Amino acid sequence: MKKQIISIFAAAVMVLFVSGLCSAKTITLRFAHQNPATGLSSINCVDPWLDKVEDVTKGKVKIQRYYGQTLSKGKDIWNATKMGITDIGWCFHGYWPGMTPLSDVISLPAMPFESAEEGSATLWKLYEKFPEIQKEYKDVKVLLFYTSEPYSLITVDKPVTSLEDIKGMKIRMSGGPPTEMMQAIGGIPMLIPMPDNYISLQKGVIDGMGVPWEAINVWRFYEVVNHYTQVPFPAVYFSISMNKRKWEGLPQDVKDAITTVSGEYGSRYWGRNFFDKMKEEGMNKVKAQGHGDNIHTLSVDEKKRWLKVGGEPIWENWVTKMEAQGHKNARQILNFVLESDK
Repeated sequence: MKKQIISIFAAAVMVLFVSGLCSAKTITLRFAHQNPATGLSSINCVDPWLDKVEDVTKGKVKIQRYYGQTLSKGKDIWNATKMGITDIGWCFHGYWPGMTPLSDVISLPAMPFESAEEGSATLWKLYEKFPEIQKEYKDVKVLLFYTSEPYSLITVDKPVTSLEDIKGMKIRMSGGPPTEMMQAIGGIPMLIPMPDNYISLQKGVIDGMGVPWEAINVWRFYEVVNHYTQVPFPAVYFSISMNKRKWEGLPQDVKDAITTVSGEYGSRYWGRNFFDKMKEEGMNKVKAQGHGDNIHTLSVDEKKRWLKVGGEPIWENWVTKMEAQGHKNARQILNFVLESDK
């Protein structure tokens, strides 16, 4: 009997020991995101990709998910990632004008991609091709980039179908080229964090905003606006970045595994699932509100006017500004994007 008890005890100790070893090998990474966990983009894109990371690392990585600004405010996530407050951060670069100025080329108006997946792949290729762009992210480890589709214009009361319509209107835009475009076409750009725009629209702080269909859906803007116009607005871009020290401390096999779902693959995945698939959902919500007839499209001639006033001059201003800052290949970077659809 004694021998039996000792054997059972030894077996239990061994199980606990092995279990302890296994849990000791599990690497927990914190992920900070601005959007709510219940949003469709979180359900259809963010969670599935984080699951992929866990799967490809064969359970060696477990990701704690902090949605809805519970670990860091959206506008603070870049610094939170650099400082190690979060291990992986969802970074919206429109919050930090001038911080990654060469990358801003992807946010110039009327770039030649129509889908977020195309824009995301183009930005990743830019990052791979140009060391000057890589230097903009030297403080973090970039896992992937993704872009929105070109923004649409949503307005509370006034439909916008011409340049004359938008003059003097207060329109929320992100920083950098989108703000410059709004100034060029006569609107008043407003910089407001995404979570604050619902009440800003509702209270009349802004007359409208440039926005992707994903956000129209997730942030329920269809409840407080009446008109939607497809215009040659810029797209915006994001990075999923990791604390550099945390990345460098990962075992090589874990780094290799995460890399398989990052890079161009991850960029296309996020662009497609975060934005492109959300467009139809957003339009359906608008139609359900009875505003399906209020989705406007500019005429061909009007679109050319917008491009001439608020597009091409912004391209040239960007090149001139970048060259003045010592970036002699700014024209080459711009042309790389303009020719990306050929």
